[in-house]
Amino acid sequence: MNNQITLSQRALALTSSAIREILKVTERPEVISFAGGLPSGSTFPVERMRAATNKVLDEAPQAALQYGPTEGYLPLREWVAARLARNGAPVSAANVLIVTGSQQGLDLLGKTLVDEGSKVLVETPSYLGALQSFSLFRPAFVGMPSDEDGIDTDALTPELLAGARFMYCLPNFQNPTGKRLPLERRKELVAKALAAGVPVVEDDPYGELSYNGELLPSLLSLNPEGGIYMGSFSKVLAPGLRLGYVVAPEPLYSKLVQAKQATDLHTPSFTQRIVYETLQDDFLETHIPTIRDLYGSQCQLMLSALEQYFPPEAQWTRPEGGMFIWVTLPKGIDTTQLLAKAIAQNVAFVPGAPFYANDPQINTLRLSFVTVPAARIEAGMKILGALVKAEIDALPSAVAA
Repeated sequence: MNNQITLSQRALALTSSAIREILKVTERPEVISFAGGLPSGSTFPVERMRAATNKVLDEAPQAALQYGPTEGYLPLREWVAARLARNGAPVSAANVLIVTGSQQGLDLLGKTLVDEGSKVLVETPSYLGALQSFSLFRPAFVGMPSDEDGIDTDALTPELLAGARFMYCLPNFQNPTGKRLPLERRKELVAKALAAGVPVVEDDPYGELSYNGELLPSLLSLNPEGGIYMGSFSKVLAPGLRLGYVVAPEPLYSKLVQAKQATDLHTPSFTQRIVYETLQDDFLETHIPTIRDLYGSQCQLMLSALEQYFPPEAQWTRPEGGMFIWVTLPKGIDTTQLLAKAIAQNVAFVPGAPFYANDPQINTLRLSFVTVPAARIEAGMKILGALVKAEIDALPSAVAA
C-alpha cells in the first residue's frame, strides 16, 4: 500500500505528556519515582468494589451491560448532586454529566467553549493535563499571576479578565503546587469573575484530601447559578474506573451532552453502577479519612527529608492536603537537565516547565509522595538533595547569590 496519510493541523500540534514519558523510565523497579501523580493503590477499596460488582451482576446484569443515557446513570448523578449540596452547592442531577474520567470533562469543555484564538485564563503554573487538552483547540492562554497562596486575586484586573471565555482554576491542593486558595480569595475571585462575565471552571479532584479534614467552600457554592465544576472518583476510589463528572448550567450542559454523544455515546454503564453501589451507606465518610491519614504522614516524611537534605537556597510549598510538593530552585538551574542526572542515579521527578502555559520557569519541579515507602522517600531525597546542592555550587557566584 502506498496511501498518503495527511495529518490535520490539530494532530500535528499534539505532543506527548512529559509525565507519561517520564513514567516509562520509572517502570524500572530500582527507580525511586516522585514523578507520577498516582494515588496509592493501598487505598483502593478492592473488597468493597468486588461485592458491589457481584451485586450489580446479580441484580441488574442486562441493564449494567447495555447502552445507557449520555448524561449518565441517574442514581449516580443524584448522588453527586446530593453530595455537592451537602457541601454548600445546591445543584440538581439535571446539571450533572458523568464523564469518562475528568480528562474527558476537560476535552468536552474545550470543544464547547474554545475557538481558535479564544482567551483562556489559567493559573501560573497550572495542571498539565488541562493545558494539553485545551491546546488542541488553539486558545490564547493568559496566565493569572500567583503567589504562595495561589491565584493573586489582586491581579485579576478588568483588563486581564476582559474577553476571556473562562478561567480555569484548581483551588484545592493544586496540581502541581499543592496550594489551596484561601476563603477570602475565593470570594474575591468569584466576585470579579461575575462582574466581568467570565465563567469559572473549577477542577476539584483533591478537595476531599485535606489532611485535617477541613473543607473550604467550593467556588461553585459561592456561585451556584453560573459555576462549572469538575469532580472525579479517581482520587477517592480508584483511577482505573475512569469516572468523573461535570456540573454545568444550561445551555452549556446541553452542548456538553451533545459533544459527548459525538465522542463516546456514554460513560460505561457497568462502571457507573459499580461505583454507585460502592458509595452506599456513606462509605466515603469512613474511607476518605484513611486516605487523608496516609497522605498526610507521607507528606510530612517528604517535608522532613527536604529540610534535612536540600540546601537552604531551595524553596518549597508545605501542603495541607493533596498529593504534591512544588520546589523552586535558584534561577540558572534547569530541572530538565537535573532530571537526567537524577535518573542516572535512579531517582525521578517532574520538571516544572510543562506546567506553564507561557514563560515557563525552568528552575521548578514537582514531587509526588503518596506512592513511595518511607525508606525510599529518605533515600531518594538524599540523592536528589545532593544533586541540587551540586547544581547550586556550579552556578556563577553572582547567580547563586
